[in-house]
Amino acid sequence: MRMIKNGFLYQVTFMPNVFPVNCYLVEEEEGLTLVDAALPFSAKGILEAAVKIGKPITKIVLTHAHEDHVGALDSLKESYPDVPVYISTRDYRLMNSDRTLDIHEDQTPIKGGVPKKLKTRANVLLKDGDQVGSLTAIDTPGHTPGSMSFLDTRTHALIAGDALQTRGGIAVSGDVKPWFPFPAFGTWSKRTALASAKKLVGYDPKLLAVGDGEMMENPVKVMEQAINNLDRKLK
Repeated sequence: MRMIKNGFLYQVTFMPNVFPVNCYLVEEEEGLTLVDAALPFSAKGILEAAVKIGKPITKIVLTHAHEDHVGALDSLKESYPDVPVYISTRDYRLMNSDRTLDIHEDQTPIKGGVPKKLKTRANVLLKDGDQVGSLTAIDTPGHTPGSMSFLDTRTHALIAGDALQTRGGIAVSGDVKPWFPFPAFGTWSKRTALASAKKLVGYDPKLLAVGDGEMMENPVKVMEQAINNLDRKLK
């Protein structure tokens, strides 16, 4: 486990040199908001990171319901049984293994590992614009129909989940990077992901933090390059 701090944001990475999976701890005045729950074996490392920071986890927020983002959730809830869990209203269905699509959505199958044995359920359902402490929730469907990103209003740090990746080169979700193709393999709708990436650039983030790869400061130009790359491929 590796932890890197940038402002109020702590990136906690598991298997950083092999198959990096990130989750994030956002420092608030009274405690920590955990964004995503990584892999099943990650609970111990997440709890150790919170101890090092010196504050308790008071909220658990999920960018989406794939297994590598909810993996340690059940174990964490054993340590923090009263901590609320947040997810988008749309991906709450995926959390319940419901892969059905709405009529207005891209009618391609939902991909990626959907949890089958997860016991914990979110008890706060988010919509676009909701506030979770210092984080603003942003609807960014594409990787999954209910994927969300979170912008820290204090610093404009953007936690984008799998809406983009930086491992293997920056890319919008669904754009295959040969050195690390796995986020693309798990993406539901490339066109929807492209629209969401364009939306995120409009927030003018000062830091980009994703599910797979290193954090990037002043990321707007490279985000725009990634958007243009996928735009060309889809035309």
